[in-house]
Amino acid sequence: MKPTLDPEKLRAVMRTWSAGVTVVTAVYRNTQHGATVNSFTSISLDPAMVTVTLQKSAHTHELITKSRTFGLTMLSAQQAKIADLFAGKIPGVENRFAGLETQTLVTGAPLIIGGLAWLDCQVVETFDAVSSTLFIAEVLAAQNTGDGQPLIYHNREYWKLDPKDLINY
Repeated sequence: MKPTLDPEKLRAVMRTWSAGVTVVTAVYRNTQHGATVNSFTSISLDPAMVTVTLQKSAHTHELITKSRTFGLTMLSAQQAKIADLFAGKIPGVENRFAGLETQTLVTGAPLIIGGLAWLDCQVVETFDAVSSTLFIAEVLAAQNTGDGQPLIYHNREYWKLDPKDLINY
């Protein structure tokens, strides 16, 4: 039998990888839900395609699987509390969308106002990844604000970029 890597070892290594923070959302038969993810990437510009990976146990996973669509909000540096909310880190919250302003583009998936950018997507392929699913989706609509600082996740903390730290060559 092939030895497997200790999950804690992988977690420790992955903490060194910085990533933008997004909320993926879905709606199916008037039920909406969302989850904070940083397992998101663009894979093609023409056609416009992205991937998102979600745990199979997540309610958002169920809604995306049924609707075959999702929305994605790229969070701004001012939205760390929203990241925690959609990550399930705020106890006692039944409706993660309560009090939040949202918009929709094409699919009806809610997109969070205040984000830096939004994608509205239709799933074209899924891949089983043991306890997760990799969703490959075509981007049906995209919108951005054109300015602002992204929310960054690194070593279990939220960070923001500071223009004075820009590296110029």
